[in-house]
Amino acid sequence: MSGNISAAGVEETLKDFWVSRPGRPHDGRKIAGVAAGIAQRYQIDPVIVRVAFVAMALCNGAGVLVYLLGWLFLAQEGDESSAAEALVGRGRSSTPTPLTVALGIAVLPATGFFVDGGFTMVGGVLLSVGGIYLLHRGRGQLNRPAAPPTLPAYDPGVPVQDQTTERVTPPAWDPLGAAPFAWDLPEPAGVPEPVVARSRPVRRRSRAGVATFGVAMLVLAGSVIAADHWAWFTVPHVIGLLVAVMGLGMVVGALRGGGAKGLLWFVVPLSLVGVGMTAADLETLRTDRIGSYRSAPTAIEQVQPHYETGIGEVDLDLTGLPDTGSVKTVVEIGVGSARVTVPANADVVATCRADLGSTRCLGAESGGEDRLENVDDDGADGPGGLRIELDVRSELGEVVVSRG
Repeated sequence: MSGNISAAGVEETLKDFWVSRPGRPHDGRKIAGVAAGIAQRYQIDPVIVRVAFVAMALCNGAGVLVYLLGWLFLAQEGDESSAAEALVGRGRSSTPTPLTVALGIAVLPATGFFVDGGFTMVGGVLLSVGGIYLLHRGRGQLNRPAAPPTLPAYDPGVPVQDQTTERVTPPAWDPLGAAPFAWDLPEPAGVPEPVVARSRPVRRRSRAGVATFGVAMLVLAGSVIAADHWAWFTVPHVIGLLVAVMGLGMVVGALRGGGAKGLLWFVVPLSLVGVGMTAADLETLRTDRIGSYRSAPTAIEQVQPHYETGIGEVDLDLTGLPDTGSVKTVVEIGVGSARVTVPANADVVATCRADLGSTRCLGAESGGEDRLENVDDDGADGPGGLRIELDVRSELGEVVVSRG
């Protein structure tokens, strides 16, 4: 492969990648074996490849699109061709045709979102393609698939046995050529050489991990400063930047032989937090108020119209209120839990909602994404007496309304 970064060099590298593209092994796979195949082809840690896919998935799903394309166009171990090629009659694949069609249908909306997904999606796909290009350019010579064996051309004027016999000179054990029928037998084994124990080479620690962590801290500091001037630098976006920087550092470390595996302790938790915050869409998360807040009013005028915290817990106990009157309040949290306890005989109208989490609202329970429960409960004594109207919300966490 050419080492020059030019149009011809890029074209040559891409053609060589397609000819020797990775396969999807049966062993070590988590889903379809795309990450395991890339790691096996270029002899790097599969954990690094999986983390890279997770990081790219945070870019508006770019990693998902790349993974689906790999599932379609990388042949499974033991197959003649990939699932997509087999669908158009170019070879055979063990992937069922209905699954191939379903994968193709799944790619269509992902591709459409690539067109309309903005800079984050497009940048994620381009970063993925660029990473694969650099990986093949730097390590494409490793673990290349074996070329199919070629047979010599058949010559009708030469006997078949003469065409298929490779040895043209007698072996050392038959210098007179008396037994040509046995020339294909292996040479007699000589005296084995003594095995010399070799000391294990000392593995040098890569500087890629330390350098990448330093760059990530600079990105974090710059993002904190930029957040005062640009609204784009939200918590999920900053986490995405950190994961992308560390993922790229791990790839560079792997190419240089160091690996920088220590960054996994940062990348995996950050990826999980980023996925959770992206799913919850925490646009209203307030970070100016963090901590737990507990209140147990004993008079109606002591009940505040609004209880809220950005990260933490709100525990509101209304069981000490009198048996008559009317109360209306809102409890809102960003990340954490909101618990409200109401008297046993109060008439309660409650709206419980959680963008991502669980709700338990006077016996009505649900969990997952965009949970909403509306409950109208008059208590054990029926209508009459104290009336309480509640609106309890959580962006990411738990909402509980129960009777005391």
